[in-house]
Amino acid sequence: MPTLRQLFLANNAQTTNFPLLLEFERAEGVYMYDTAGKAHTDLISGIGVSSLGHGNPKVIAAIKHQADQYMHLMVYGEYVQTPQVRFAEKLVSVLPQNLESVYFTNSGAEAVEGALKLAKRYTGRQQIIACHNSYHGSTQGALSVMGNEEFKQAYRPLLPGISFIRFNEADDLQLITDQTACVIIETIQGEAGIRVPDAAYMQALRKRCDETGTLLILDEIQAAFGRTGKLFAFEHFGIVPDILLLAKALGGGMPVGAFISSNTIMGALKENPILGHITTFGGHPVCCAAGLAALEVLLDENLVSGVAEKEALFRKLLVHPAIKQVRGKGLMLAVELDSFDLNKKIIDRCIEHGIITDWFLHCSNSMRIAPPLIITSAQIEHACSVILEAIEYYTAG
Repeated sequence: MPTLRQLFLANNAQTTNFPLLLEFERAEGVYMYDTAGKAHTDLISGIGVSSLGHGNPKVIAAIKHQADQYMHLMVYGEYVQTPQVRFAEKLVSVLPQNLESVYFTNSGAEAVEGALKLAKRYTGRQQIIACHNSYHGSTQGALSVMGNEEFKQAYRPLLPGISFIRFNEADDLQLITDQTACVIIETIQGEAGIRVPDAAYMQALRKRCDETGTLLILDEIQAAFGRTGKLFAFEHFGIVPDILLLAKALGGGMPVGAFISSNTIMGALKENPILGHITTFGGHPVCCAAGLAALEVLLDENLVSGVAEKEALFRKLLVHPAIKQVRGKGLMLAVELDSFDLNKKIIDRCIEHGIITDWFLHCSNSMRIAPPLIITSAQIEHACSVILEAIEYYTAG
């Protein structure tokens, strides 16, 4: 009888030749428990998804309740489905006035695809500008605006009309012209190793888009819902996007994404042609019920208010001669080391000792720190002690 691990390798498509092959039986709070019952601290929230931790009882209750009512009824946009309506209403209530129309998708990558189509359709323009070292997903359109050739060269030709600018470099903003449909940019770059832009740069970007009639798309798929110490990361910079992209933590652990804009802009998808963007499972009722419950927990329990203090504790504790820099905002941090080789050894040792972390696609010498927002001071102290022990193990002497 083959083991589950053997079946996984034989029958599940693999994304690398070296998967972690960890087996978990259950998860609760910040912990995931393996088949031997060992607790592992999830220091990356499943890459930004589990912001409330695992198994939040209110989210689970909402999932069970909605599953008892109904699941899939019809492709998105035709029926009035309570979970979609209530979730959109709640999202709009915590967003600026121009972000009033929510299009639910299955994932962040599909939100990117829909937003790029919307920008081209609304403006009648074809040029799209993205940033070097950006990450927006792996579908063809999202890959086209990824700013790392290593991950896309094997899949060319991709979308035409894509230009790239340097993140946080104001001089490059002059490349945005009246021929540019949109600029798509991560409010805080994630896979580049957590790069936080200057407020002056973000405000200059907003101004240049306004001057040229270009739509500004902010990708907050990783950064939203309290991750940076604000409900939405753009609040740090005094700007508002024309289109906002959400996913990951949006669903409280269930798969859902969204692109959000004004009624005027979003209306461009309704005609010439009709059905300008179509999704069968986008806004699935169970996913929307989970997302609504997760947002209510985030707000009702005021989890965002504790993020800055927890960031400060990580920064206070993660001090070592081998640590070159700790970058980021809130609980979206990168610990920079000398090399990928050293980083990988440290990460592997952390995993062996029950702390789950990893590196970044475009910045392999940095370690990712993005735990659930519910992590306690004691849990942070334990995680940091394991990280520092691993660093010392490989750098002492």
